[in-house]
Amino acid sequence: MAKKSVLVVDDEPYILKSMAFVLKRAHYEVLEATNGEEALEALKEHRPALVFLDVMMPKKSGYDVVQEVRSDPDLSGTFMVLLTAKGQDSDREEGLSLGADDFMTKPFSPSKILEKAREVLGE
Repeated sequence: MAKKSVLVVDDEPYILKSMAFVLKRAHYEVLEATNGEEALEALKEHRPALVFLDVMMPKKSGYDVVQEVRSDPDLSGTFMVLLTAKGQDSDREEGLSLGADDFMTKPFSPSKILEKAREVLGE
């Protein structure tokens, strides 16, 4: 069976590496990006099934990435989970209104990331 790919996008190296580690250990193919522009390049090139996307990043925010992905018919099936340190309801509402599928507030345990990946990808 082909591995299902997951894109992890965060400008914080520790968060990026810990999320990638737990997903790789569970045998997912993991792609990494450190800003919104890299995220869009990876999305267009690899078409991952699932994206964990930090909201506050350099170059393009997670919100910008969600908007661009949702306006691209080729990427419309991508499941996107926004990650943010800001837990305000207004952030959640904005992200979901732009087309994010789910929202997680930092800090979270890596096991929560794995749980979400299994839920979304049907593992």
